Amino acid sequence: MTQPDYVPLQSPDRVRPSDSLSTPERWTQDRPADLAELRQPEGARFGATGPDLGYGLKLAKRFEDRLALQPGEDAHDAVAAAFASGAKRAAGFGRAPVIYDFEWAYSLWGYLGEPTADLVAWRVPLIRGSSHGYWHQRGVVDTVAAGTFRLTPAQVREQAAGPDWAQLFTRP
Repeated sequence: MTQPDYVPLQSPDRVRPSDSLSTPERWTQDRPADLAELRQPEGARFGATGPDLGYGLKLAKRFEDRLALQPGEDAHDAVAAAFASGAKRAAGFGRAPVIYDFEWAYSLWGYLGEPTADLVAWRVPLIRGSSHGYWHQRGVVDTVAAGTFRLTPAQVREQAAGPDWAQLFTRP
């Protein structure tokens, strides 16, 4: 706003000249980390990004007192593996995690209910140490078959308790 001529101006009140920025140069997508497509890259150990995954960790810990652990298993490892699996399922649907994602995950790994002895023998060495490393968690999640993420918790619970449990995974 302009000031009338009869109002005295202090030095800080005077209009200062502004610097104009130059027109930017032409931009090219040539840096190594630039995405060439308008979607995230996919593949082994890339993970899954989704909204509010931190809340999912709180939901995953709600099952800790109901886990059916075998000798040599640790609850922290089971929670880490189930969180990573449930978070990937939620992100696949494009939403934040809900309690059913973790019911699905714990049922998948056989921590809720009665899993087969083969599933337990396979999961124990696979999941051991999951709570200590992100890359270990990614490796655990990468064993889950792509179609398994679309199943309901009841379907996964039923299949994990039967002889067809190996079809839920890519490399049992």
